[in-house]
Amino acid sequence: MVQTAQIAVNDANIHFDKLYSYKIPSHLAALAHIGSMVLVPFGKGNRFRMGIILQLSQQEENPKIKEVQDIAPEQARLTPELLQIVHFLKDRTFCTWYDAVKTIIPYGAQYKPTIIDGKACLKKQIIKHTETQYTLLHPLPNKPKPSQKQKLAETLLSNGSKTISTLTEKGLTRSVLDNLVKKGVLSKQEVDKTLHDVSAGLNFSQEIFLSQQQQKVFEGLKNHLNGQPATALLHGITASGKTIVFIKLIEETLKQGKQALVLVPEIGLTPQMIQRLTAIFGNAVAVQHSALNHTERLLQWIDIQKGNAKIVVGTRSAVFAPLEKIGLIIIDEEHERTYHSESSPRYSAHEIAKLRALSHKALLLLSSATPSIESYFAAQNGKYHLYELTQRYSNQLLPTVEMVDMRQELMQGNSSQLSNRLRVELAQNLKNHQQSILLLNRRGYQTVAMCSDCGEVLKCTACSVPMVYHKADQKLLCHYCGKTIQPVPQTCPVCQGKLRYTGFGTQKIEEELVETFPHARILRMDQDSTMKKESHKILFDKFAKGEYDILLGTQMVAKGLDFPRVSLVGVLGIDQMLFGQGYRAYEIVFSLVTQVIGRSGRSDLPGRALIQTVDPRNSILQLAAKQDYKTFYNQEIAFRKLNLYPPFCGVCMVLFTGSKEQAVLQAAVKFSEILAKTAAFRPDLPLRVLGPAPLNIAMVNHSYRYKLTIKCKPNKEFRELMRQVLEQYAKQGLPAKATVVLDMHSDADL
Repeated sequence: MVQTAQIAVNDANIHFDKLYSYKIPSHLAALAHIGSMVLVPFGKGNRFRMGIILQLSQQEENPKIKEVQDIAPEQARLTPELLQIVHFLKDRTFCTWYDAVKTIIPYGAQYKPTIIDGKACLKKQIIKHTETQYTLLHPLPNKPKPSQKQKLAETLLSNGSKTISTLTEKGLTRSVLDNLVKKGVLSKQEVDKTLHDVSAGLNFSQEIFLSQQQQKVFEGLKNHLNGQPATALLHGITASGKTIVFIKLIEETLKQGKQALVLVPEIGLTPQMIQRLTAIFGNAVAVQHSALNHTERLLQWIDIQKGNAKIVVGTRSAVFAPLEKIGLIIIDEEHERTYHSESSPRYSAHEIAKLRALSHKALLLLSSATPSIESYFAAQNGKYHLYELTQRYSNQLLPTVEMVDMRQELMQGNSSQLSNRLRVELAQNLKNHQQSILLLNRRGYQTVAMCSDCGEVLKCTACSVPMVYHKADQKLLCHYCGKTIQPVPQTCPVCQGKLRYTGFGTQKIEEELVETFPHARILRMDQDSTMKKESHKILFDKFAKGEYDILLGTQMVAKGLDFPRVSLVGVLGIDQMLFGQGYRAYEIVFSLVTQVIGRSGRSDLPGRALIQTVDPRNSILQLAAKQDYKTFYNQEIAFRKLNLYPPFCGVCMVLFTGSKEQAVLQAAVKFSEILAKTAAFRPDLPLRVLGPAPLNIAMVNHSYRYKLTIKCKPNKEFRELMRQVLEQYAKQGLPAKATVVLDMHSDADL
């Protein structure tokens, strides 16, 4: 008998993803454990691949079974909880074994095959855990005359030591700094790396006072920190002080010797949450999100693994942080779709958080001013504990909201996307030295190029979407595949007629604002202006310090942000979203408008908001203006029940992609036929199948896209049915025609 391991191997196709048996040589036996990362020869060419041991057993000697080549050190082993999550992801998302592993372990922590002396082995990349810090020892001498860079170094270091990364961001080079070290002006030393500045908090008082309503909610939630798993929903109107309740709950969790995990929906919201928590909890806070490079993410991962971090803050992927004593998990702005992964494995952070809360016997707290319909339904029906904050913190009033009829604006000769009413209010704010936020969820300058003669719309040749004109860069850009056209064409490629550019995006509105208010300091925040590392934090900090008067941006400026000087919010171009595809269209609009209105009047300044629309009587906009979530919920839940949408059913989206449209459609039709035949033997599984049909955006990056929409009961039996269908699909060679993906959380075009 020999010891063998059943191993999940990297780069396995989903249709052939299984556990492969390998013999463990005697010299590696002591390192072999379930969860160990290994290196194995794979396939006819015996090329080395990474793998993970998921089972161990004793078998009869078999010369055909290959041997494990190498096993990573014990500290690289997945914990039992992380292994549980691997199995969960494999079962719930139809991903491969190793896709699940790679999702959980940050790239820098993964071992790589390395050839040494002709042999393959496992090696981890070397990570530098320290960085250079400079300190000012003496003032610069007058002779020889200091350079501008040297003066800058003296200025920056005059109020304390700084790391090389901080100084290089300000324009200094290592050579300038080291030259000053040689002159005795500066000293340098190696210090542990840190990813956030503890001193950069927002001056939160260590003493936090709760209102009577907040105290009642806190006391209720604190009772769930009792060592029993629980899920609660905190529904609090905008500016009701939900974050203060979070902080008190985190304090209570840490007092119990446990750890807290805080999830936010977008990278742009992470800095403010980090600053608030580090101002109170200092270096006990660690960070996990996709904007960190591999080294930074690994450093934080190691810090968490060692138990140094008591609180982890991050976006969706932070739900996998290797915390071992979780007492509290908070999902802020829980309604956001960014908590659902759109690449394999297509998981929901909510589901993983529930699994971990159950495992750790912790409290999972979902929080939002506009909870998802599913979450509020669960709370209404007793599945979640419901807590509500109905009053703004410090008795602040809700903003007054005014609808601006853009049809009337046009009749009065104003063809601009800035209404006269909004211009008046912006001018008033500038006069009063108050700040304004304008929301336009559309980046670029102009959104459509159409031929004046034949009506042809200039589309991306790789995607079935119009190219967007970006004036600042003088280019047309596809927002799906990134394809660009320069210089900007003026004639139609079909008939050579003149192209007419229409529509508007953030760049065009910025230009109009500059023309209208030449002395105003305008900050535009969209995907184009926030591509550099930490740009969200830098720009939001500048706005918070009053360096800008008007913040114009896409949805990243609409939620979770707290700027006391903001007294005016303007909502532009919202009508297009009202007529968007998908059963969540109204929910998305209601949430976005409610959230952005809530950015106004969050201090002593009374808030006001203007919503520009061609349909001022629209019920969704009217309810959002009143911040009337409950009436909206009652309307929406009735619609969902009547038309059988979640939460009254589950939805499985089956997506097909390939380079030949007809082949993709044929594969989708065949999958539908296999599903019908297989489901015929399971009358206990009610299904409704819609399609196949092209997605709203039928082609992306030369890949055609079709879908089947299955309304189902998303249980174990349904998932087993779909696995059988996938197996039949693979046996018939259909993956060669179209790649198939199952998504239990997608609402694409539904």
